[in-house]
Amino acid sequence: MLFTAPTAAAIAPEVAAEGDEIVQNSLAFVRGHLDMDLAYISEFVGDKLVFRAVNAPGFEDVVHTGNSVPLQGSYCDLVVAGHLPEMIPDTSKEALAMSLAITHQMPVRSYVSVPIRRTDGSIYGTFCCVGKEARPSLNTRDLEVVRAFASLAADQVNARLSFESVVQGKRDAIEAILNTRGFEIALQPILRLKDQGTAGYEALCRFSPDPYRAPNLWFDDAAEVGLQTALEVYVIEVALQILPDLPANCYLAVNSSPETLATGKLSTLIAAVGGERVVVEVTEHTAIDDLDVFLMEIDRLRDLGVRIAIDDAGAGYSGLQQIIRLRPDVIKLDMSLTHDVDKDVARRALASAMVQFAQDTNARVVAEGIETEAELRTLKSLGVEMGQGYHLGRPALSSIVLKQVQSA
Repeated sequence: MLFTAPTAAAIAPEVAAEGDEIVQNSLAFVRGHLDMDLAYISEFVGDKLVFRAVNAPGFEDVVHTGNSVPLQGSYCDLVVAGHLPEMIPDTSKEALAMSLAITHQMPVRSYVSVPIRRTDGSIYGTFCCVGKEARPSLNTRDLEVVRAFASLAADQVNARLSFESVVQGKRDAIEAILNTRGFEIALQPILRLKDQGTAGYEALCRFSPDPYRAPNLWFDDAAEVGLQTALEVYVIEVALQILPDLPANCYLAVNSSPETLATGKLSTLIAAVGGERVVVEVTEHTAIDDLDVFLMEIDRLRDLGVRIAIDDAGAGYSGLQQIIRLRPDVIKLDMSLTHDVDKDVARRALASAMVQFAQDTNARVVAEGIETEAELRTLKSLGVEMGQGYHLGRPALSSIVLKQVQSA
């Protein structure tokens, strides 16, 4: 893989593939233009010269992407240091070149090497071409061609380095959250629409680092750097600690991605506290990769007494198909259906259909994002059993909610 970060390439394969193709095409063109045997991009890593991209048909046993050699005393090192010229048409006419063991081992009879610099001006490595025969015809115009393509390669290198820096910054921030518990749990009430009594609370995450960023952005970053499961599990673990202090007739809803649920880690956490008052809300915004494993974990949670909710129903990846597969105990209507449901016939029809579906499958419906009395009345008339939203109760830190509960 080109350059330094396979993790970054895995995160953004399209970006990586595009950069790789540009660099490989550049190496192939320059090698063919100069009629030389191999072309490569090297990176200086400590005392090593690492080959990051190679075009050397027929010479794969000599050099290939990923292998390394000592940097000190290499052609690349000596060119960057100014001890060898960037272009050597015939190494037999360069005393220093002839003193190098590699010159005779390969052999190296012609050589062109142009430094590649990072955006801060420091040396990244070199763009090189090597010939096993002398090339007396090499001239300054050829060197300018190599420099032009080296500049193009440098753009790709620096784009990749910039991307990796951003990714590493996100990883560091998420790891700091995990190491310092840089978040608090907020609770939003879920009310029974019939009598306005509290049926349960949804556990929400509020991250501490400044400046404030919406929770979904933190979870998106965690997913991008491979820490989604670690962050979700930690947040759920902390949230479950609140459960014993909630009223016995209230449940606690926690949020999980399908990927995290499929790991089996939630069932271990929930088994320790009991699942009878736990609802696991699963987002349907994305496809489920391994449905069989996922459904097996759903069954394990149900064996613990956990109820499964489909979150944001009506706004996700596969709509009713996903709901049918998961057989949820709770269907949470997305706020896109709730908003202005009192004014919009189409929204009312969809919400009514979802309520009927829930009744036929023994599920319960929770409407999210209720913000007006008119929305509340309409949803109640449609048969929606429970709801949450700013009109019914805003989220508050768990410490505040628990004090209110205990003093009630």
